[in-house]
Amino acid sequence: MILAVVGPGFITANVDNDAGGITTYSQAGAQFGYNLLWTMIPITLALIVVQEMSARMGAVTGKGLSDLIREEFGFRLTFLMMMGLVITNLGNVLAEFSGIALSLQLFNIPKWISVPICAAIVWLLVVKGTYKSVEKIFLVASFFYVAYIAAGLISGPEWQRALVSTIKPPAMTQFSQSEYLYMVIGVIGTTIAPWMQFYLQASIVEKGVTPRQYGASRLDVIIGCFFTDIVAWFIIVACAATLYVHGFHQIRNGADAAQALRPLAGEYASILFAFGLFNASLFAASILPISTAYAVCEGLGFESGVDKKFSEAPVFYWLYTLLIVAGAGIILIPNVPLIGITLLSQVVNGITLPFILIFMILLINRKELMGTFTNSRVFNGVAWATTIIMIGLTLAWFWTLRGGGG
Repeated sequence: MILAVVGPGFITANVDNDAGGITTYSQAGAQFGYNLLWTMIPITLALIVVQEMSARMGAVTGKGLSDLIREEFGFRLTFLMMMGLVITNLGNVLAEFSGIALSLQLFNIPKWISVPICAAIVWLLVVKGTYKSVEKIFLVASFFYVAYIAAGLISGPEWQRALVSTIKPPAMTQFSQSEYLYMVIGVIGTTIAPWMQFYLQASIVEKGVTPRQYGASRLDVIIGCFFTDIVAWFIIVACAATLYVHGFHQIRNGADAAQALRPLAGEYASILFAFGLFNASLFAASILPISTAYAVCEGLGFESGVDKKFSEAPVFYWLYTLLIVAGAGIILIPNVPLIGITLLSQVVNGITLPFILIFMILLINRKELMGTFTNSRVFNGVAWATTIIMIGLTLAWFWTLRGGGG
């Protein structure tokens, strides 16, 4: 049963380590060394809870998150949320095509060749494929993230310091710095991105997971969350052990990190990092537009689904196509501020996350919707704590800007 259900949870969690995520984790390690590793344990716990809630709602209700929000909270609120999600996710899609261009430039392939070809591959994969074939390809791509674990091992970090930093938060003075708070919000936002909840729940529904298969689906989510955050931990460690130690505190993107690793950690670490960036970017360039198309079509009442033909779900496929064309097209424009767009998109993810979580918590605790599958006190506690902490971090960051902090 586990083999039959595994897929949506593992894929959703792993695509979270996309070009934006890799850039954010790399910048976290380069700028602050090991001082952000402490976030990984609470983030993993929160990610498991939030993703499990999405999977459970999809299995029990047979409806996507946008669909439920529209039915329970009205069309106007859903429309506003969908527009915000489209804008946010366009920034994320730009980050993915930026990752494709920059990673392949390290192998001397110019972006005017790599970006259009990869955009066409991504489009054909989803438009011409079925849910089962697409899922198999995504699952294979997920396992290539092992490249980052290998890069982290090759970089030769201070293991004791890294492990201590994972369980021990830094001095409270760090939290008065706007740069540090900005990065904390970015790390959380890139790990528990709002789009993930829409994609996972829609995938659970399209795969046909039911309450009877809920146990296996839950295991799928937990394994995916642990694996993706282990990869994230190794990315931070690799950059802390090399870039931070040697004074490279600012990077422009994940490709910068891969290039900087070459003289510091060796050729193999650099190649693994670059290959991982390409795989993650191509992977996420497929998933993020799908996620957006799912969310918007469900929220506005249009047909959606990878198993449907173009003629059966035209709005779904046209929106998917538009996002790919826009993302690839903007990347081909000279002098686009890619690193600013990438990091900002992850911080915006973190700022908007509480709004999505509030909807999810309210929905999953409705007995008329969920029956006996409502949240436990522990899950409600973790979900509400995550929401409150994100609101608090966002307000604190705005306050440091107002007060000239950092």
